[in-house]
Amino acid sequence: MKKTIKMVDLKSQYNEIKDELWQEWEKVFDSMYLMLGPNMKSFEQEFAEYSGAKFGIGVDSGTAALFLALKSMGIGEGDAVLVPSFTFFATIEAVIETGALPIMIDIDENDFTVSVSKIREYFKNNSRLSDGFYVDKNSGRKIKGIIPVHLYGNPVDMKQIKEIAGEYNLKILEDCAQAHGAEFGGSKAGSMGDMGAFSFYFSKNLSALGEGGIILTDNEKYAEIARKLRVHGQSDKYTHEMVGYNSRLDELQAVILRLKLKRLEDWNNNRIKAAEYYNEKLKEFPLILPKKSNKGKHVYHLFVIRSEKRDELFKFLKENGVEVGIHYPIPSHLQPALDYLGYKKGSLPVTEKVSKEILTLPMHPHLKTEDIDYIYEVFKRFFG
Repeated sequence: MKKTIKMVDLKSQYNEIKDELWQEWEKVFDSMYLMLGPNMKSFEQEFAEYSGAKFGIGVDSGTAALFLALKSMGIGEGDAVLVPSFTFFATIEAVIETGALPIMIDIDENDFTVSVSKIREYFKNNSRLSDGFYVDKNSGRKIKGIIPVHLYGNPVDMKQIKEIAGEYNLKILEDCAQAHGAEFGGSKAGSMGDMGAFSFYFSKNLSALGEGGIILTDNEKYAEIARKLRVHGQSDKYTHEMVGYNSRLDELQAVILRLKLKRLEDWNNNRIKAAEYYNEKLKEFPLILPKKSNKGKHVYHLFVIRSEKRDELFKFLKENGVEVGIHYPIPSHLQPALDYLGYKKGSLPVTEKVSKEILTLPMHPHLKTEDIDYIYEVFKRFFG
């Protein structure tokens, strides 16, 4: 019998917290303290402690978290930042919005994260040293930073990234939009670079009912700048020490995030169990299943497989009630908006190959084994 298996089950998450949620929201509505209030401040502290960082700065989206973190570290006009092309477009967008140049690097085919060997190859062939910074030969811009993206919940090898950053004088901004609770070498995502940026978009492992984000750092100076930037550069209500932005995490979303944070470890463990069951059920088919680092904890924001018959499989699964997606079919370096950067087809061959084969299957904390059993049967029919 045909079933419908959702990609994400937001209603089950809501049902788990709704009684407590409305009690806490009533307190907010009674006080009408809607911005920069006690729930936001408590959540900033709780999430920073959970992630192993000293400071948390709540903002209104993951994109804002990336952008404001870059600005807080002094990255902007005349600078360049290394970043994988294989990521959601916001990663690249944030770099461009600071006035910096994104230099896009190919990925490791095994885990879809930025290739350390390709970073080293880039510095060897495309840069020169000047005034303590490496300079991109083509643009003449100083290479000031690197953004490792913990894609799909799978952590980047941060030991090697930190070695590269030390060698080439780079600031590290971890893009943790899909990696709440992921770990590498026992450290949580967002605590290993100079700054970390998270999204709380409604489908994330830790999600708001809408949008939200947070910046993490151990650097008190960066934290102070980020706090000012998120609220028009203010040091107090009518004193603007810098030109800033309007980017605050509101109290209603902070309440939701505090309640969900209490459940995040259990929900991530449910995702890991679902991924293990997927891997066991689907191993008989001609698919490439997700790989994780031996030193890392993958939290499976997305469960992404690869198939040479991706498009046919996508169609067949949808026809049989299985919601599927493609994250991401067009790499950032080939997006029309970035034509001016001069990347062409073939510029990043591994990224381009993978983008034609990836397929995202349903994954959420309330996914049942019988749901995966049904998906297995659909695969079985497809492969005959």
